[in-house]
Amino acid sequence: MNEVLTAVLMIGLTILFYQGALFIYRRFRRIYTAPIILSTLAIIALLLLFHLPYETYMTGGKWIDHLLGPAVVALAYPLYQYRDVLNRMLLPILTGTLIGAFVGVTSGLLLSKWAGFSELIIHSIVPKSVTTPVAMSIAESSGGVMPLAAVFVMIAGIGGVLIHPVVMRYARLTHPLGKGVGMGSASHAIGTATSMERDPLEGSVSTIAMVLSAVIVSVLAPGLTLLLM
Repeated sequence: MNEVLTAVLMIGLTILFYQGALFIYRRFRRIYTAPIILSTLAIIALLLLFHLPYETYMTGGKWIDHLLGPAVVALAYPLYQYRDVLNRMLLPILTGTLIGAFVGVTSGLLLSKWAGFSELIIHSIVPKSVTTPVAMSIAESSGGVMPLAAVFVMIAGIGGVLIHPVVMRYARLTHPLGKGVGMGSASHAIGTATSMERDPLEGSVSTIAMVLSAVIVSVLAPGLTLLLM
C-alpha cells in the first residue's frame, strides 16, 4: 500500500478511535474510561487483529506524535493564569519534583534489575516517568531502545491515571499543588491532562513538574544507571 495512503489511514483511524473513546467517556465518566486508555487499547487491538507491525502504524502515528510539542507549549496559558501562586510555591514544587524524579528513576532501575531484565530493557525503562520525546532520547543515548521506551512511558502514564485516586486517598493528599507535582513527575503529559481536567491550578503545577522532571531525569538517569547497575 502506498505510504502516503497508509499514513492517512492510520491518522484517520486514530482520530476515529479517539472520538469514539471520548463519546464513551462523556457517557460513562470513570478513570478507566479515559479516552487515552480506550483509544490506545483500540489501536493495539487493531494492530494485533490485522497483524500490522508498529512501523506501519507509525507512518501516520508519527505525525500525531509531532503535535505533542505544540500541545505542551499550549499548557503555558494556565501557567500564566496562576503565575503568582506558582512563583510563591516554586521551591516546594521544585523539591517535590526532584524527589519524584529520583524515585521514578531508581524504582524503575532497581525493580527491573531485581526482576532479572536485560540491560537493554533496564535502559529503556529508566526514563519511563518523563514525556515521550525526552524518554526516547535518554534511552537511545544510554543503550536502550526508543520504541520500547515509548511503550514504558505509555504504561507509566496510563498506570498513573488509573491508580492515582487510590494512592492519593491513602496518602491523604488533597492539596492541588501536591497532586499536581505527583501527577506531573510520575505520569507526564497523560497525568497532566487528567489534572488539568480536574483543576486548572493542579494542571498548571503538573505542567511545571512535567517540564522540570524531564530536565532532572536527563541529568540523573545516566549517573544513577552507572552507579546502580
